[in-house]
Parts: sequence; C-alpha cells; structure tokens
Amino acid sequence: MKKVVLLFLCFFCFTQNVHGEEELAAHAQSAYLIEATTGKVLYDKNGEEKLFPASMTKMMSLILVYEALNNGSLKSEEILSISTNAASMGGSQVFLQPNEQMSVRDLLKAVCISSANDAMVALAERISGSVSEFVARMNEKGSELNLVNTHFENTTGLHDENHYSCAKDMALIAKKLIEVGKEELLSITSTYDAYIREDSANPFWLVNTNKLVKHVEGVDGLKTGFTQEALSCITVTAKKDDLRLIGVVMKEPDSKTRNAEVMEMINVGFSKVIYQPIFKKNEVYQRHTFEVGLPHEVDLIYLNDVGVVLNKDEKVDVTSQIFTQTRFDLPLDAQEKIGEVRIIYDNQSESIVDIGVAQSVSKMQFLDYFQMSFWRVLT
Repeated sequence: MKKVVLLFLCFFCFTQNVHGEEELAAHAQSAYLIEATTGKVLYDKNGEEKLFPASMTKMMSLILVYEALNNGSLKSEEILSISTNAASMGGSQVFLQPNEQMSVRDLLKAVCISSANDAMVALAERISGSVSEFVARMNEKGSELNLVNTHFENTTGLHDENHYSCAKDMALIAKKLIEVGKEELLSITSTYDAYIREDSANPFWLVNTNKLVKHVEGVDGLKTGFTQEALSCITVTAKKDDLRLIGVVMKEPDSKTRNAEVMEMINVGFSKVIYQPIFKKNEVYQRHTFEVGLPHEVDLIYLNDVGVVLNKDEKVDVTSQIFTQTRFDLPLDAQEKIGEVRIIYDNQSESIVDIGVAQSVSKMQFLDYFQMSFWRVLT
C-alpha cells in the first residue's frame, strides 16, 4: 500500500508544546510526542539529540520483518532453524539453541514481548541471509524515512558507539512500524505474557518488558530499551477514541521514572488535542473515465484514512479538493495508486492523500474497440 503523506501548515493554534510552560519528561535527556496518523508534533525536548536507542532499535528491525510478511516473502507459520550465531546472542534472550526449530510467529512473540536478541537475529538472517545485509537494509530504510540522526550497527540495540538515534527518529520509526504491522503487531505488543515452546517439555514464559500495557488503559505498545550507556528508554503508543499518540523518552534514570514521565506526556497530549476524521480509507472520491480502459468508468478511492489534529475546541471543514493524476498507463490493479488529492481546509491547513482505483482496469484490445464502435453505431 502506498503511503499517505499528510502536510499541515502551521496555522493551528498550537504552541510548540502541548503543555504550555511546564516542562514534561523532566528527567529524560530527550523526549518527543506525535499523533500517529498525521505525524503532528505535540512535544519536543531535545528531539534530535544523538543518543543510544538500546532495544528500541528492534522497531526498525520489525519494520523489515513486517514488510516481508506483507509481501509474502515470509510466512508467520514458517519454521526456521536457529543458527549458531543467533543462539550466541547475549543480553535479553529466550535461550535459543543451535539447530532448534521455531516458527516465525513464536520468534516475533519473543522479540515483541521479551525483546529477545537471539530471536531478532534469527529473523534477520532469514530475511536477508546475513545480519550485515539486514543492517544495511535497516540503514536504507532510515534514509527512506528521512531520519535525521540515526545509524545502525546491529539489529538488536546492543551497545556500539556508532549505533545511535534520537527521540524524533524513534517516533517516526514507531509510526512506520504501526503502519506496516497494523493490528497484528499491536495484538502482540499489547500482550503482557505468553509462551513459546508450548508443546515441548520446556515451555518458556514471556513477560512484556513494557509493564504499561498491563497497568494503563489504551497502551498497546511499543518498545522498551536499556543498556548501561543508554540508560532507560521507551517508545509508547496509546489510543483513546480516534486519537493515537506515540511518545518517546530517552536516557531516563530508571524504568519507574521513565514510565511515569512518558505517560504524563501522553496524557497531556490526550487532554489538549483531538483527531478529526475527514475521509475513510476506501471511501469514494469521484468517478473516473478511462478512454481506453475496461471498465470504461471506475470509482476512485482514498487509499488511506485522512484526518487532522486540532485543539479540542476547534473543528475544520473541507474547502476544496484538487486531483492530480500521476499514473496514465494501463493496466491498473485494484487499490493501485493513480494520483493524489490535495485537500484544503477552511483553516488553511492541507493534506495530500493517495488516490487509487476501486477495481482493476485493463487496456482495451482491438476486439474491444470494434465492439464499442459497433454498439455506438447501433445507438
């Protein structure tokens, strides 16, 4: 699915931070808060400062895993044979053994719930053939996401002086991960405990490193991190009504302070802003005529949900929509992008959303032209 790009001009009545004068995440070296659909920045404290991300790194690794699952090159029921390299990973792990057989589904549970380094390396080796190739793809994806201050040296977040990121980039990575992982991802990251090796003589109990998913309503992810150099960090996503927020705090002194401060930041965000839906994914934009297409007329649809983030006392209406066709050749598959619509609102903000065809469109052949001409003569 092509990614919707949402652009918002700075005409909203937001201050730079949602909280006014009071500082949020006081003990964090860096903090960042965004709305998950639009990417609207709600709070920024040293958001671009280079820091160590620890196991929050795995969010980028998981983007590549879910992209492989989405394109069919990886199957959740596939059984992987664990390499000696994967089994040798230190830090957080589920103690995989060389040549052990485990499903992709269980390896994902181990990564998302228990932050297992060995499981993450096993998945990386399956997708790219080697860890080094997978890390190269992680950095390529970082370039695609326009990350400002991120470089990866491994898939797990184990400490390396040349392995770094920042709170802003972690929030953007989390936003992308939610887009590609969708509810399947969140159903795992919101699970407090589960088992792998359930049918064996040695079932292994997974307990979520993110305790907020158990104790705070609406929290359903996303990733914790800790090393001696990074200290305590977390990326949290929470949903309330139609509004989903993503908050990141980095280099907190301990997990208790980390959890309290990231939730204070998120709760302040929920208290200040709302998400106003404008159009739903697959809603019809207009009818379109293809002169040489079969069928001749097809509905054009929005390929993603469209909405805006507003102060709670605000509301906007659509002033105009301007369609630009970017694809002219046929055939087209259902849901394939054909152009973009620029949506203008009465507060002068705007969105740009991808537009696709509701059904497949083929190109007319000679016989089709003949039949069309014949019926035109008759009518």
